[in-house]
Amino acid sequence: MCLTLSQVTKLYDGRTVLDDVGFDVAPGERVALLGHNGAGKSTLMKIILGLITADQGTVSVLGDAPGSHTARAGTAYLPENAAFHPALTGEEQIRYYLRLRSQDPDLAPALLARVGLADAAKRRIGTYSKGMRQRVGLAQALIGKPRLMVLDEPTSGLDPVSRREFYEILDELALEGVAILLSSHALTEVEARTDRIVILSGGVMVANDTLGNLRRRAALPIRLQVSAHPGSADQVADKLSGGRRNGVMVDLTCGYDDKLARLGDIAALGAMIDDVEIIPPSLEDIYSHFSKGAAS
Repeated sequence: MCLTLSQVTKLYDGRTVLDDVGFDVAPGERVALLGHNGAGKSTLMKIILGLITADQGTVSVLGDAPGSHTARAGTAYLPENAAFHPALTGEEQIRYYLRLRSQDPDLAPALLARVGLADAAKRRIGTYSKGMRQRVGLAQALIGKPRLMVLDEPTSGLDPVSRREFYEILDELALEGVAILLSSHALTEVEARTDRIVILSGGVMVANDTLGNLRRRAALPIRLQVSAHPGSADQVADKLSGGRRNGVMVDLTCGYDDKLARLGDIAALGAMIDDVEIIPPSLEDIYSHFSKGAAS
């Protein structure tokens, strides 16, 4: 494992901010760390990075202690608001960080090109947008080919196209065996681009599983949107005990275990059905379910 946490607990002024948290991140795995503000995400990341220590429990980063030479050499971190010297160009800044890491400064253009900043490499960072500065931060994080990446709201300030390109880079890194721990409030983004979800609520880990398994555990209703053949919507709604939404649409809900049976009922209507769309609970629904369950 690239990252292993076991029974991690942290207190501030007698208040528990992390309570018995434990999970792993394997090579090539993309894990989303979710939680409301104050849930303990930032504290956990600081512990992983070796900036603060846990009061109880154990943490292993690349087989060594957080903050050790091995951990620091193989771990990259990208904060939500990356800050750089505004008078330097993107290339000058990355060259500087390459020298700090005893890497070849001539690698800077390639790193900037990989994050989509080839055309802006010679411009001063003071002229960059926030999204462009985040890309500089990602280029910096890629220095030294890290084995573990810790990303805190990394797509903050990026436009939709840049966000997609960012996650494509993460996909490539995961295929190369890099372990990725990513904190984000953009639930629709991480829903399709991570392998496992860890949810913190009030410092307690309330979920740690794949999205599919969390959906089954939550047992939230699945929506079925049935498109009826023109003129058949009323009959379809009646036979399926569904609700008419507009002209030809019929809305149904069912439990996870009833999905196949309901699809069979729909298929039995034959020519009266034009199409059906299955809408499972979203990550936002899942997150709300487990967070509320922990608070109750």
